Amino acid sequence: MNIMTITENAIKTARHTTFYLSAGPEDGPLIIFVHGWPELSLSWRHQLPAMASLGFRGIAPDMRGYGRSGIYDEHGAYAQEEVVTDMIELLDNLGHEKAVWVGHDWGSPTVWNIASHHPDRCHAVANLCVPYGCLERGWDAILPMIDRELYPEEEFPAGQWEYIRFYEENFARACAVFDANPYNSMKALLRKGKPGFTDKPSLTAFVRKQGGWYGGAEEAPDLPRDDDVLSEEELKIYAEGLVRNGFFGPDSYYMNNVANADYAATALNEGYIDLPTLFLLAEYDYTCECVRSPLTEPMKKYCSDLTIRNIKCGHWMAQEKPRQVNAALTHWLATSVPGAWPNGTSA
Repeated sequence: MNIMTITENAIKTARHTTFYLSAGPEDGPLIIFVHGWPELSLSWRHQLPAMASLGFRGIAPDMRGYGRSGIYDEHGAYAQEEVVTDMIELLDNLGHEKAVWVGHDWGSPTVWNIASHHPDRCHAVANLCVPYGCLERGWDAILPMIDRELYPEEEFPAGQWEYIRFYEENFARACAVFDANPYNSMKALLRKGKPGFTDKPSLTAFVRKQGGWYGGAEEAPDLPRDDDVLSEEELKIYAEGLVRNGFFGPDSYYMNNVANADYAATALNEGYIDLPTLFLLAEYDYTCECVRSPLTEPMKKYCSDLTIRNIKCGHWMAQEKPRQVNAALTHWLATSVPGAWPNGTSA
């Protein structure tokens, strides 16, 4: 079989089932890709074969609540401590001591938590869009970093994160709007970024004020698919998973503010990360905005071996700009993480 062929797999433990995609030689060093809301392992379809071609064993799990992994009906099941435990169990079952971990969106807090709580299980970590020191530490850690020129406190108390407060206050309503039409929901969400909006509030800042997503509508609008991000076949796979499982699990990742903050407080080394670390900054991500706001400042303080690369794209970076993402990952791995390079000294 061609090592770049993507195969489907699953592991089952007493506490959880993790479905995952894999590519690359069985004995290659591991690189594990962790997706975010509301995606799937499919989100890393461009990265898996690219890493496999270099000799890595690429792994992309469906996170809990998604796809063919375990589904739970309590918010607490989606706290970061549980999600991190899933990933350590996955690593154990793959028979490796360490991996290079790569995250995006809610996968980024998980990868940051793995680095800060389990550095012995990491060669290095890379994250797209979401820097260290924000989401994984709970919403209270983010509030002081809001750009108050763009988001006056009297109008946007939680800044661009108003949509998160909406989940906490109106969870059933938030889920119902997405569940009403998962196909249109994903089609409306997965869109490329556009320049020229850095001085305008993100649409997410209006969710609470408007009584829900999409201007308070009952379901997502029927927008044209953005074929620069995904194909019709890929869109259907996303939608099928969400029709089957619903949005309760994915949306529950937003419902563990206190538990996540408490877990972050137990990080080793007072939260400092001494591993090689890569952050890929999306210049047109207007929710997790890292160009004009101070959102990356904690990361610069707490990561001692940090590389930052800007990519001119929106939030769905790995799908919108796969060549740039793959090139940045490859260069960083070759120059900053030589011990984890295939035929190197990785475990």
